[in-house]
Amino acid sequence: MKTLITGATGFLGGALARRLHSLGWDVTALGRNPAKLNQLEDEGMHALHSDITKKDGLNAAFNGQEIIFHCAALPSPWGSFEKFYQANVIGTRNVVQACLENKVKRLVYVSTPSLYFDYGSRTNVKEDDPLPEPISHYAHTKRLAEEEIDKGFAKGLAVISIRPRALFGEGDTVIFPRLIPRLKSGRLPILGDGENVVDLTYIQNVVDALLLCAESPANTLGKKYNISNGEPIKIWKLIERICDELGYPHPSRNISYKTANAAASELEFLYSLIPFSPEPPLTRVSVSMMANNTTLDISAAKNELGYQPKVSVEEGVQRFLKWWKENN
Repeated sequence: MKTLITGATGFLGGALARRLHSLGWDVTALGRNPAKLNQLEDEGMHALHSDITKKDGLNAAFNGQEIIFHCAALPSPWGSFEKFYQANVIGTRNVVQACLENKVKRLVYVSTPSLYFDYGSRTNVKEDDPLPEPISHYAHTKRLAEEEIDKGFAKGLAVISIRPRALFGEGDTVIFPRLIPRLKSGRLPILGDGENVVDLTYIQNVVDALLLCAESPANTLGKKYNISNGEPIKIWKLIERICDELGYPHPSRNISYKTANAAASELEFLYSLIPFSPEPPLTRVSVSMMANNTTLDISAAKNELGYQPKVSVEEGVQRFLKWWKENN
């Protein structure tokens, strides 16, 4: 099977590229990180340095491909709307157009459950539950990107989407690597009451879901599927578990959600006044993620795709910690 993966130099795209290559697929890895592209090429894959926000080159790259996995995105909680719009909306529009023009058999798109959440708790969210106003540029532009996907489907493109929740595992660059330095320094307070429950998803379970999407029946096309480990956990208990494993003190100072959210709001305002400002140390999105209950209903993926998480959160955390110790 000939496949191209956008965002192949990212966390999910890289894991998917390596899995498909190990299964004997003819993999073309498309991304913007030269060092990681070189590594994938050294491992036997085709590597293309390309920017999906530019149409030039996409047609040539997509020519002859059977399945496209669109994993590329700008997922940061901070940045200008225009940067998110170019990466997530224009990039997706270009991918859809290239798929249509090259008669690609199927497009598998990676969306996000960030679309579901406001600044409060939401649990057991289903794919067709009402969507709130987007809480970030990321959520806003990913919602617009889904509209581009829907337009492609209306034009005859065979496409299926997943909304995977809070990916973690070996190679993670987003969740635990952002927390661990603050745990080491003892500067991470408990946000909220410390009892909130969240969904996480081990990286290889998401790769499993993507493989199921590549071969799913026709009645799944045009649909979006929630993906998680399906085992909600108390995130602050997991953080204590990580601290124990790494020899760091447990977070002990509590900050109420109301206080943390007010502080984050003020920081966002101050940082917004600085041209090209870095991400604030605290944002309302990060506060909400760490203090509220956020879980998904994954019954549709189980029933229609045959998705079953094979690696538990506990085993996934053990694998991540082993990798972290070996690489840091």
